[in-house]
Amino acid sequence: MPIKGWIEVNEKFCKGCELCISECPQHVLSVDMETLTPKGYHPVTLSGEGCTGCGICAIVCPEAAITVYREVPLRAPRTVSTS
Repeated sequence: MPIKGWIEVNEKFCKGCELCISECPQHVLSVDMETLTPKGYHPVTLSGEGCTGCGICAIVCPEAAITVYREVPLRAPRTVSTS
């Protein structure tokens, strides 16, 4: 099962520069043309499924406006052997 991730964009900082969009290996980011930030920019948004939480978008963001989250996979409980 592939790892799932998601992002949160802080609209106070995002200037819609699109660097994160061009660097996303999963191609799941886009500019939200329906929303304006307090400074008048169109922010970036997660627009599709397939985000793995790789963090590249957050690394290239010059304004540090992106926080990346990754789903923690559940591990099978350990069994105790009684030998």
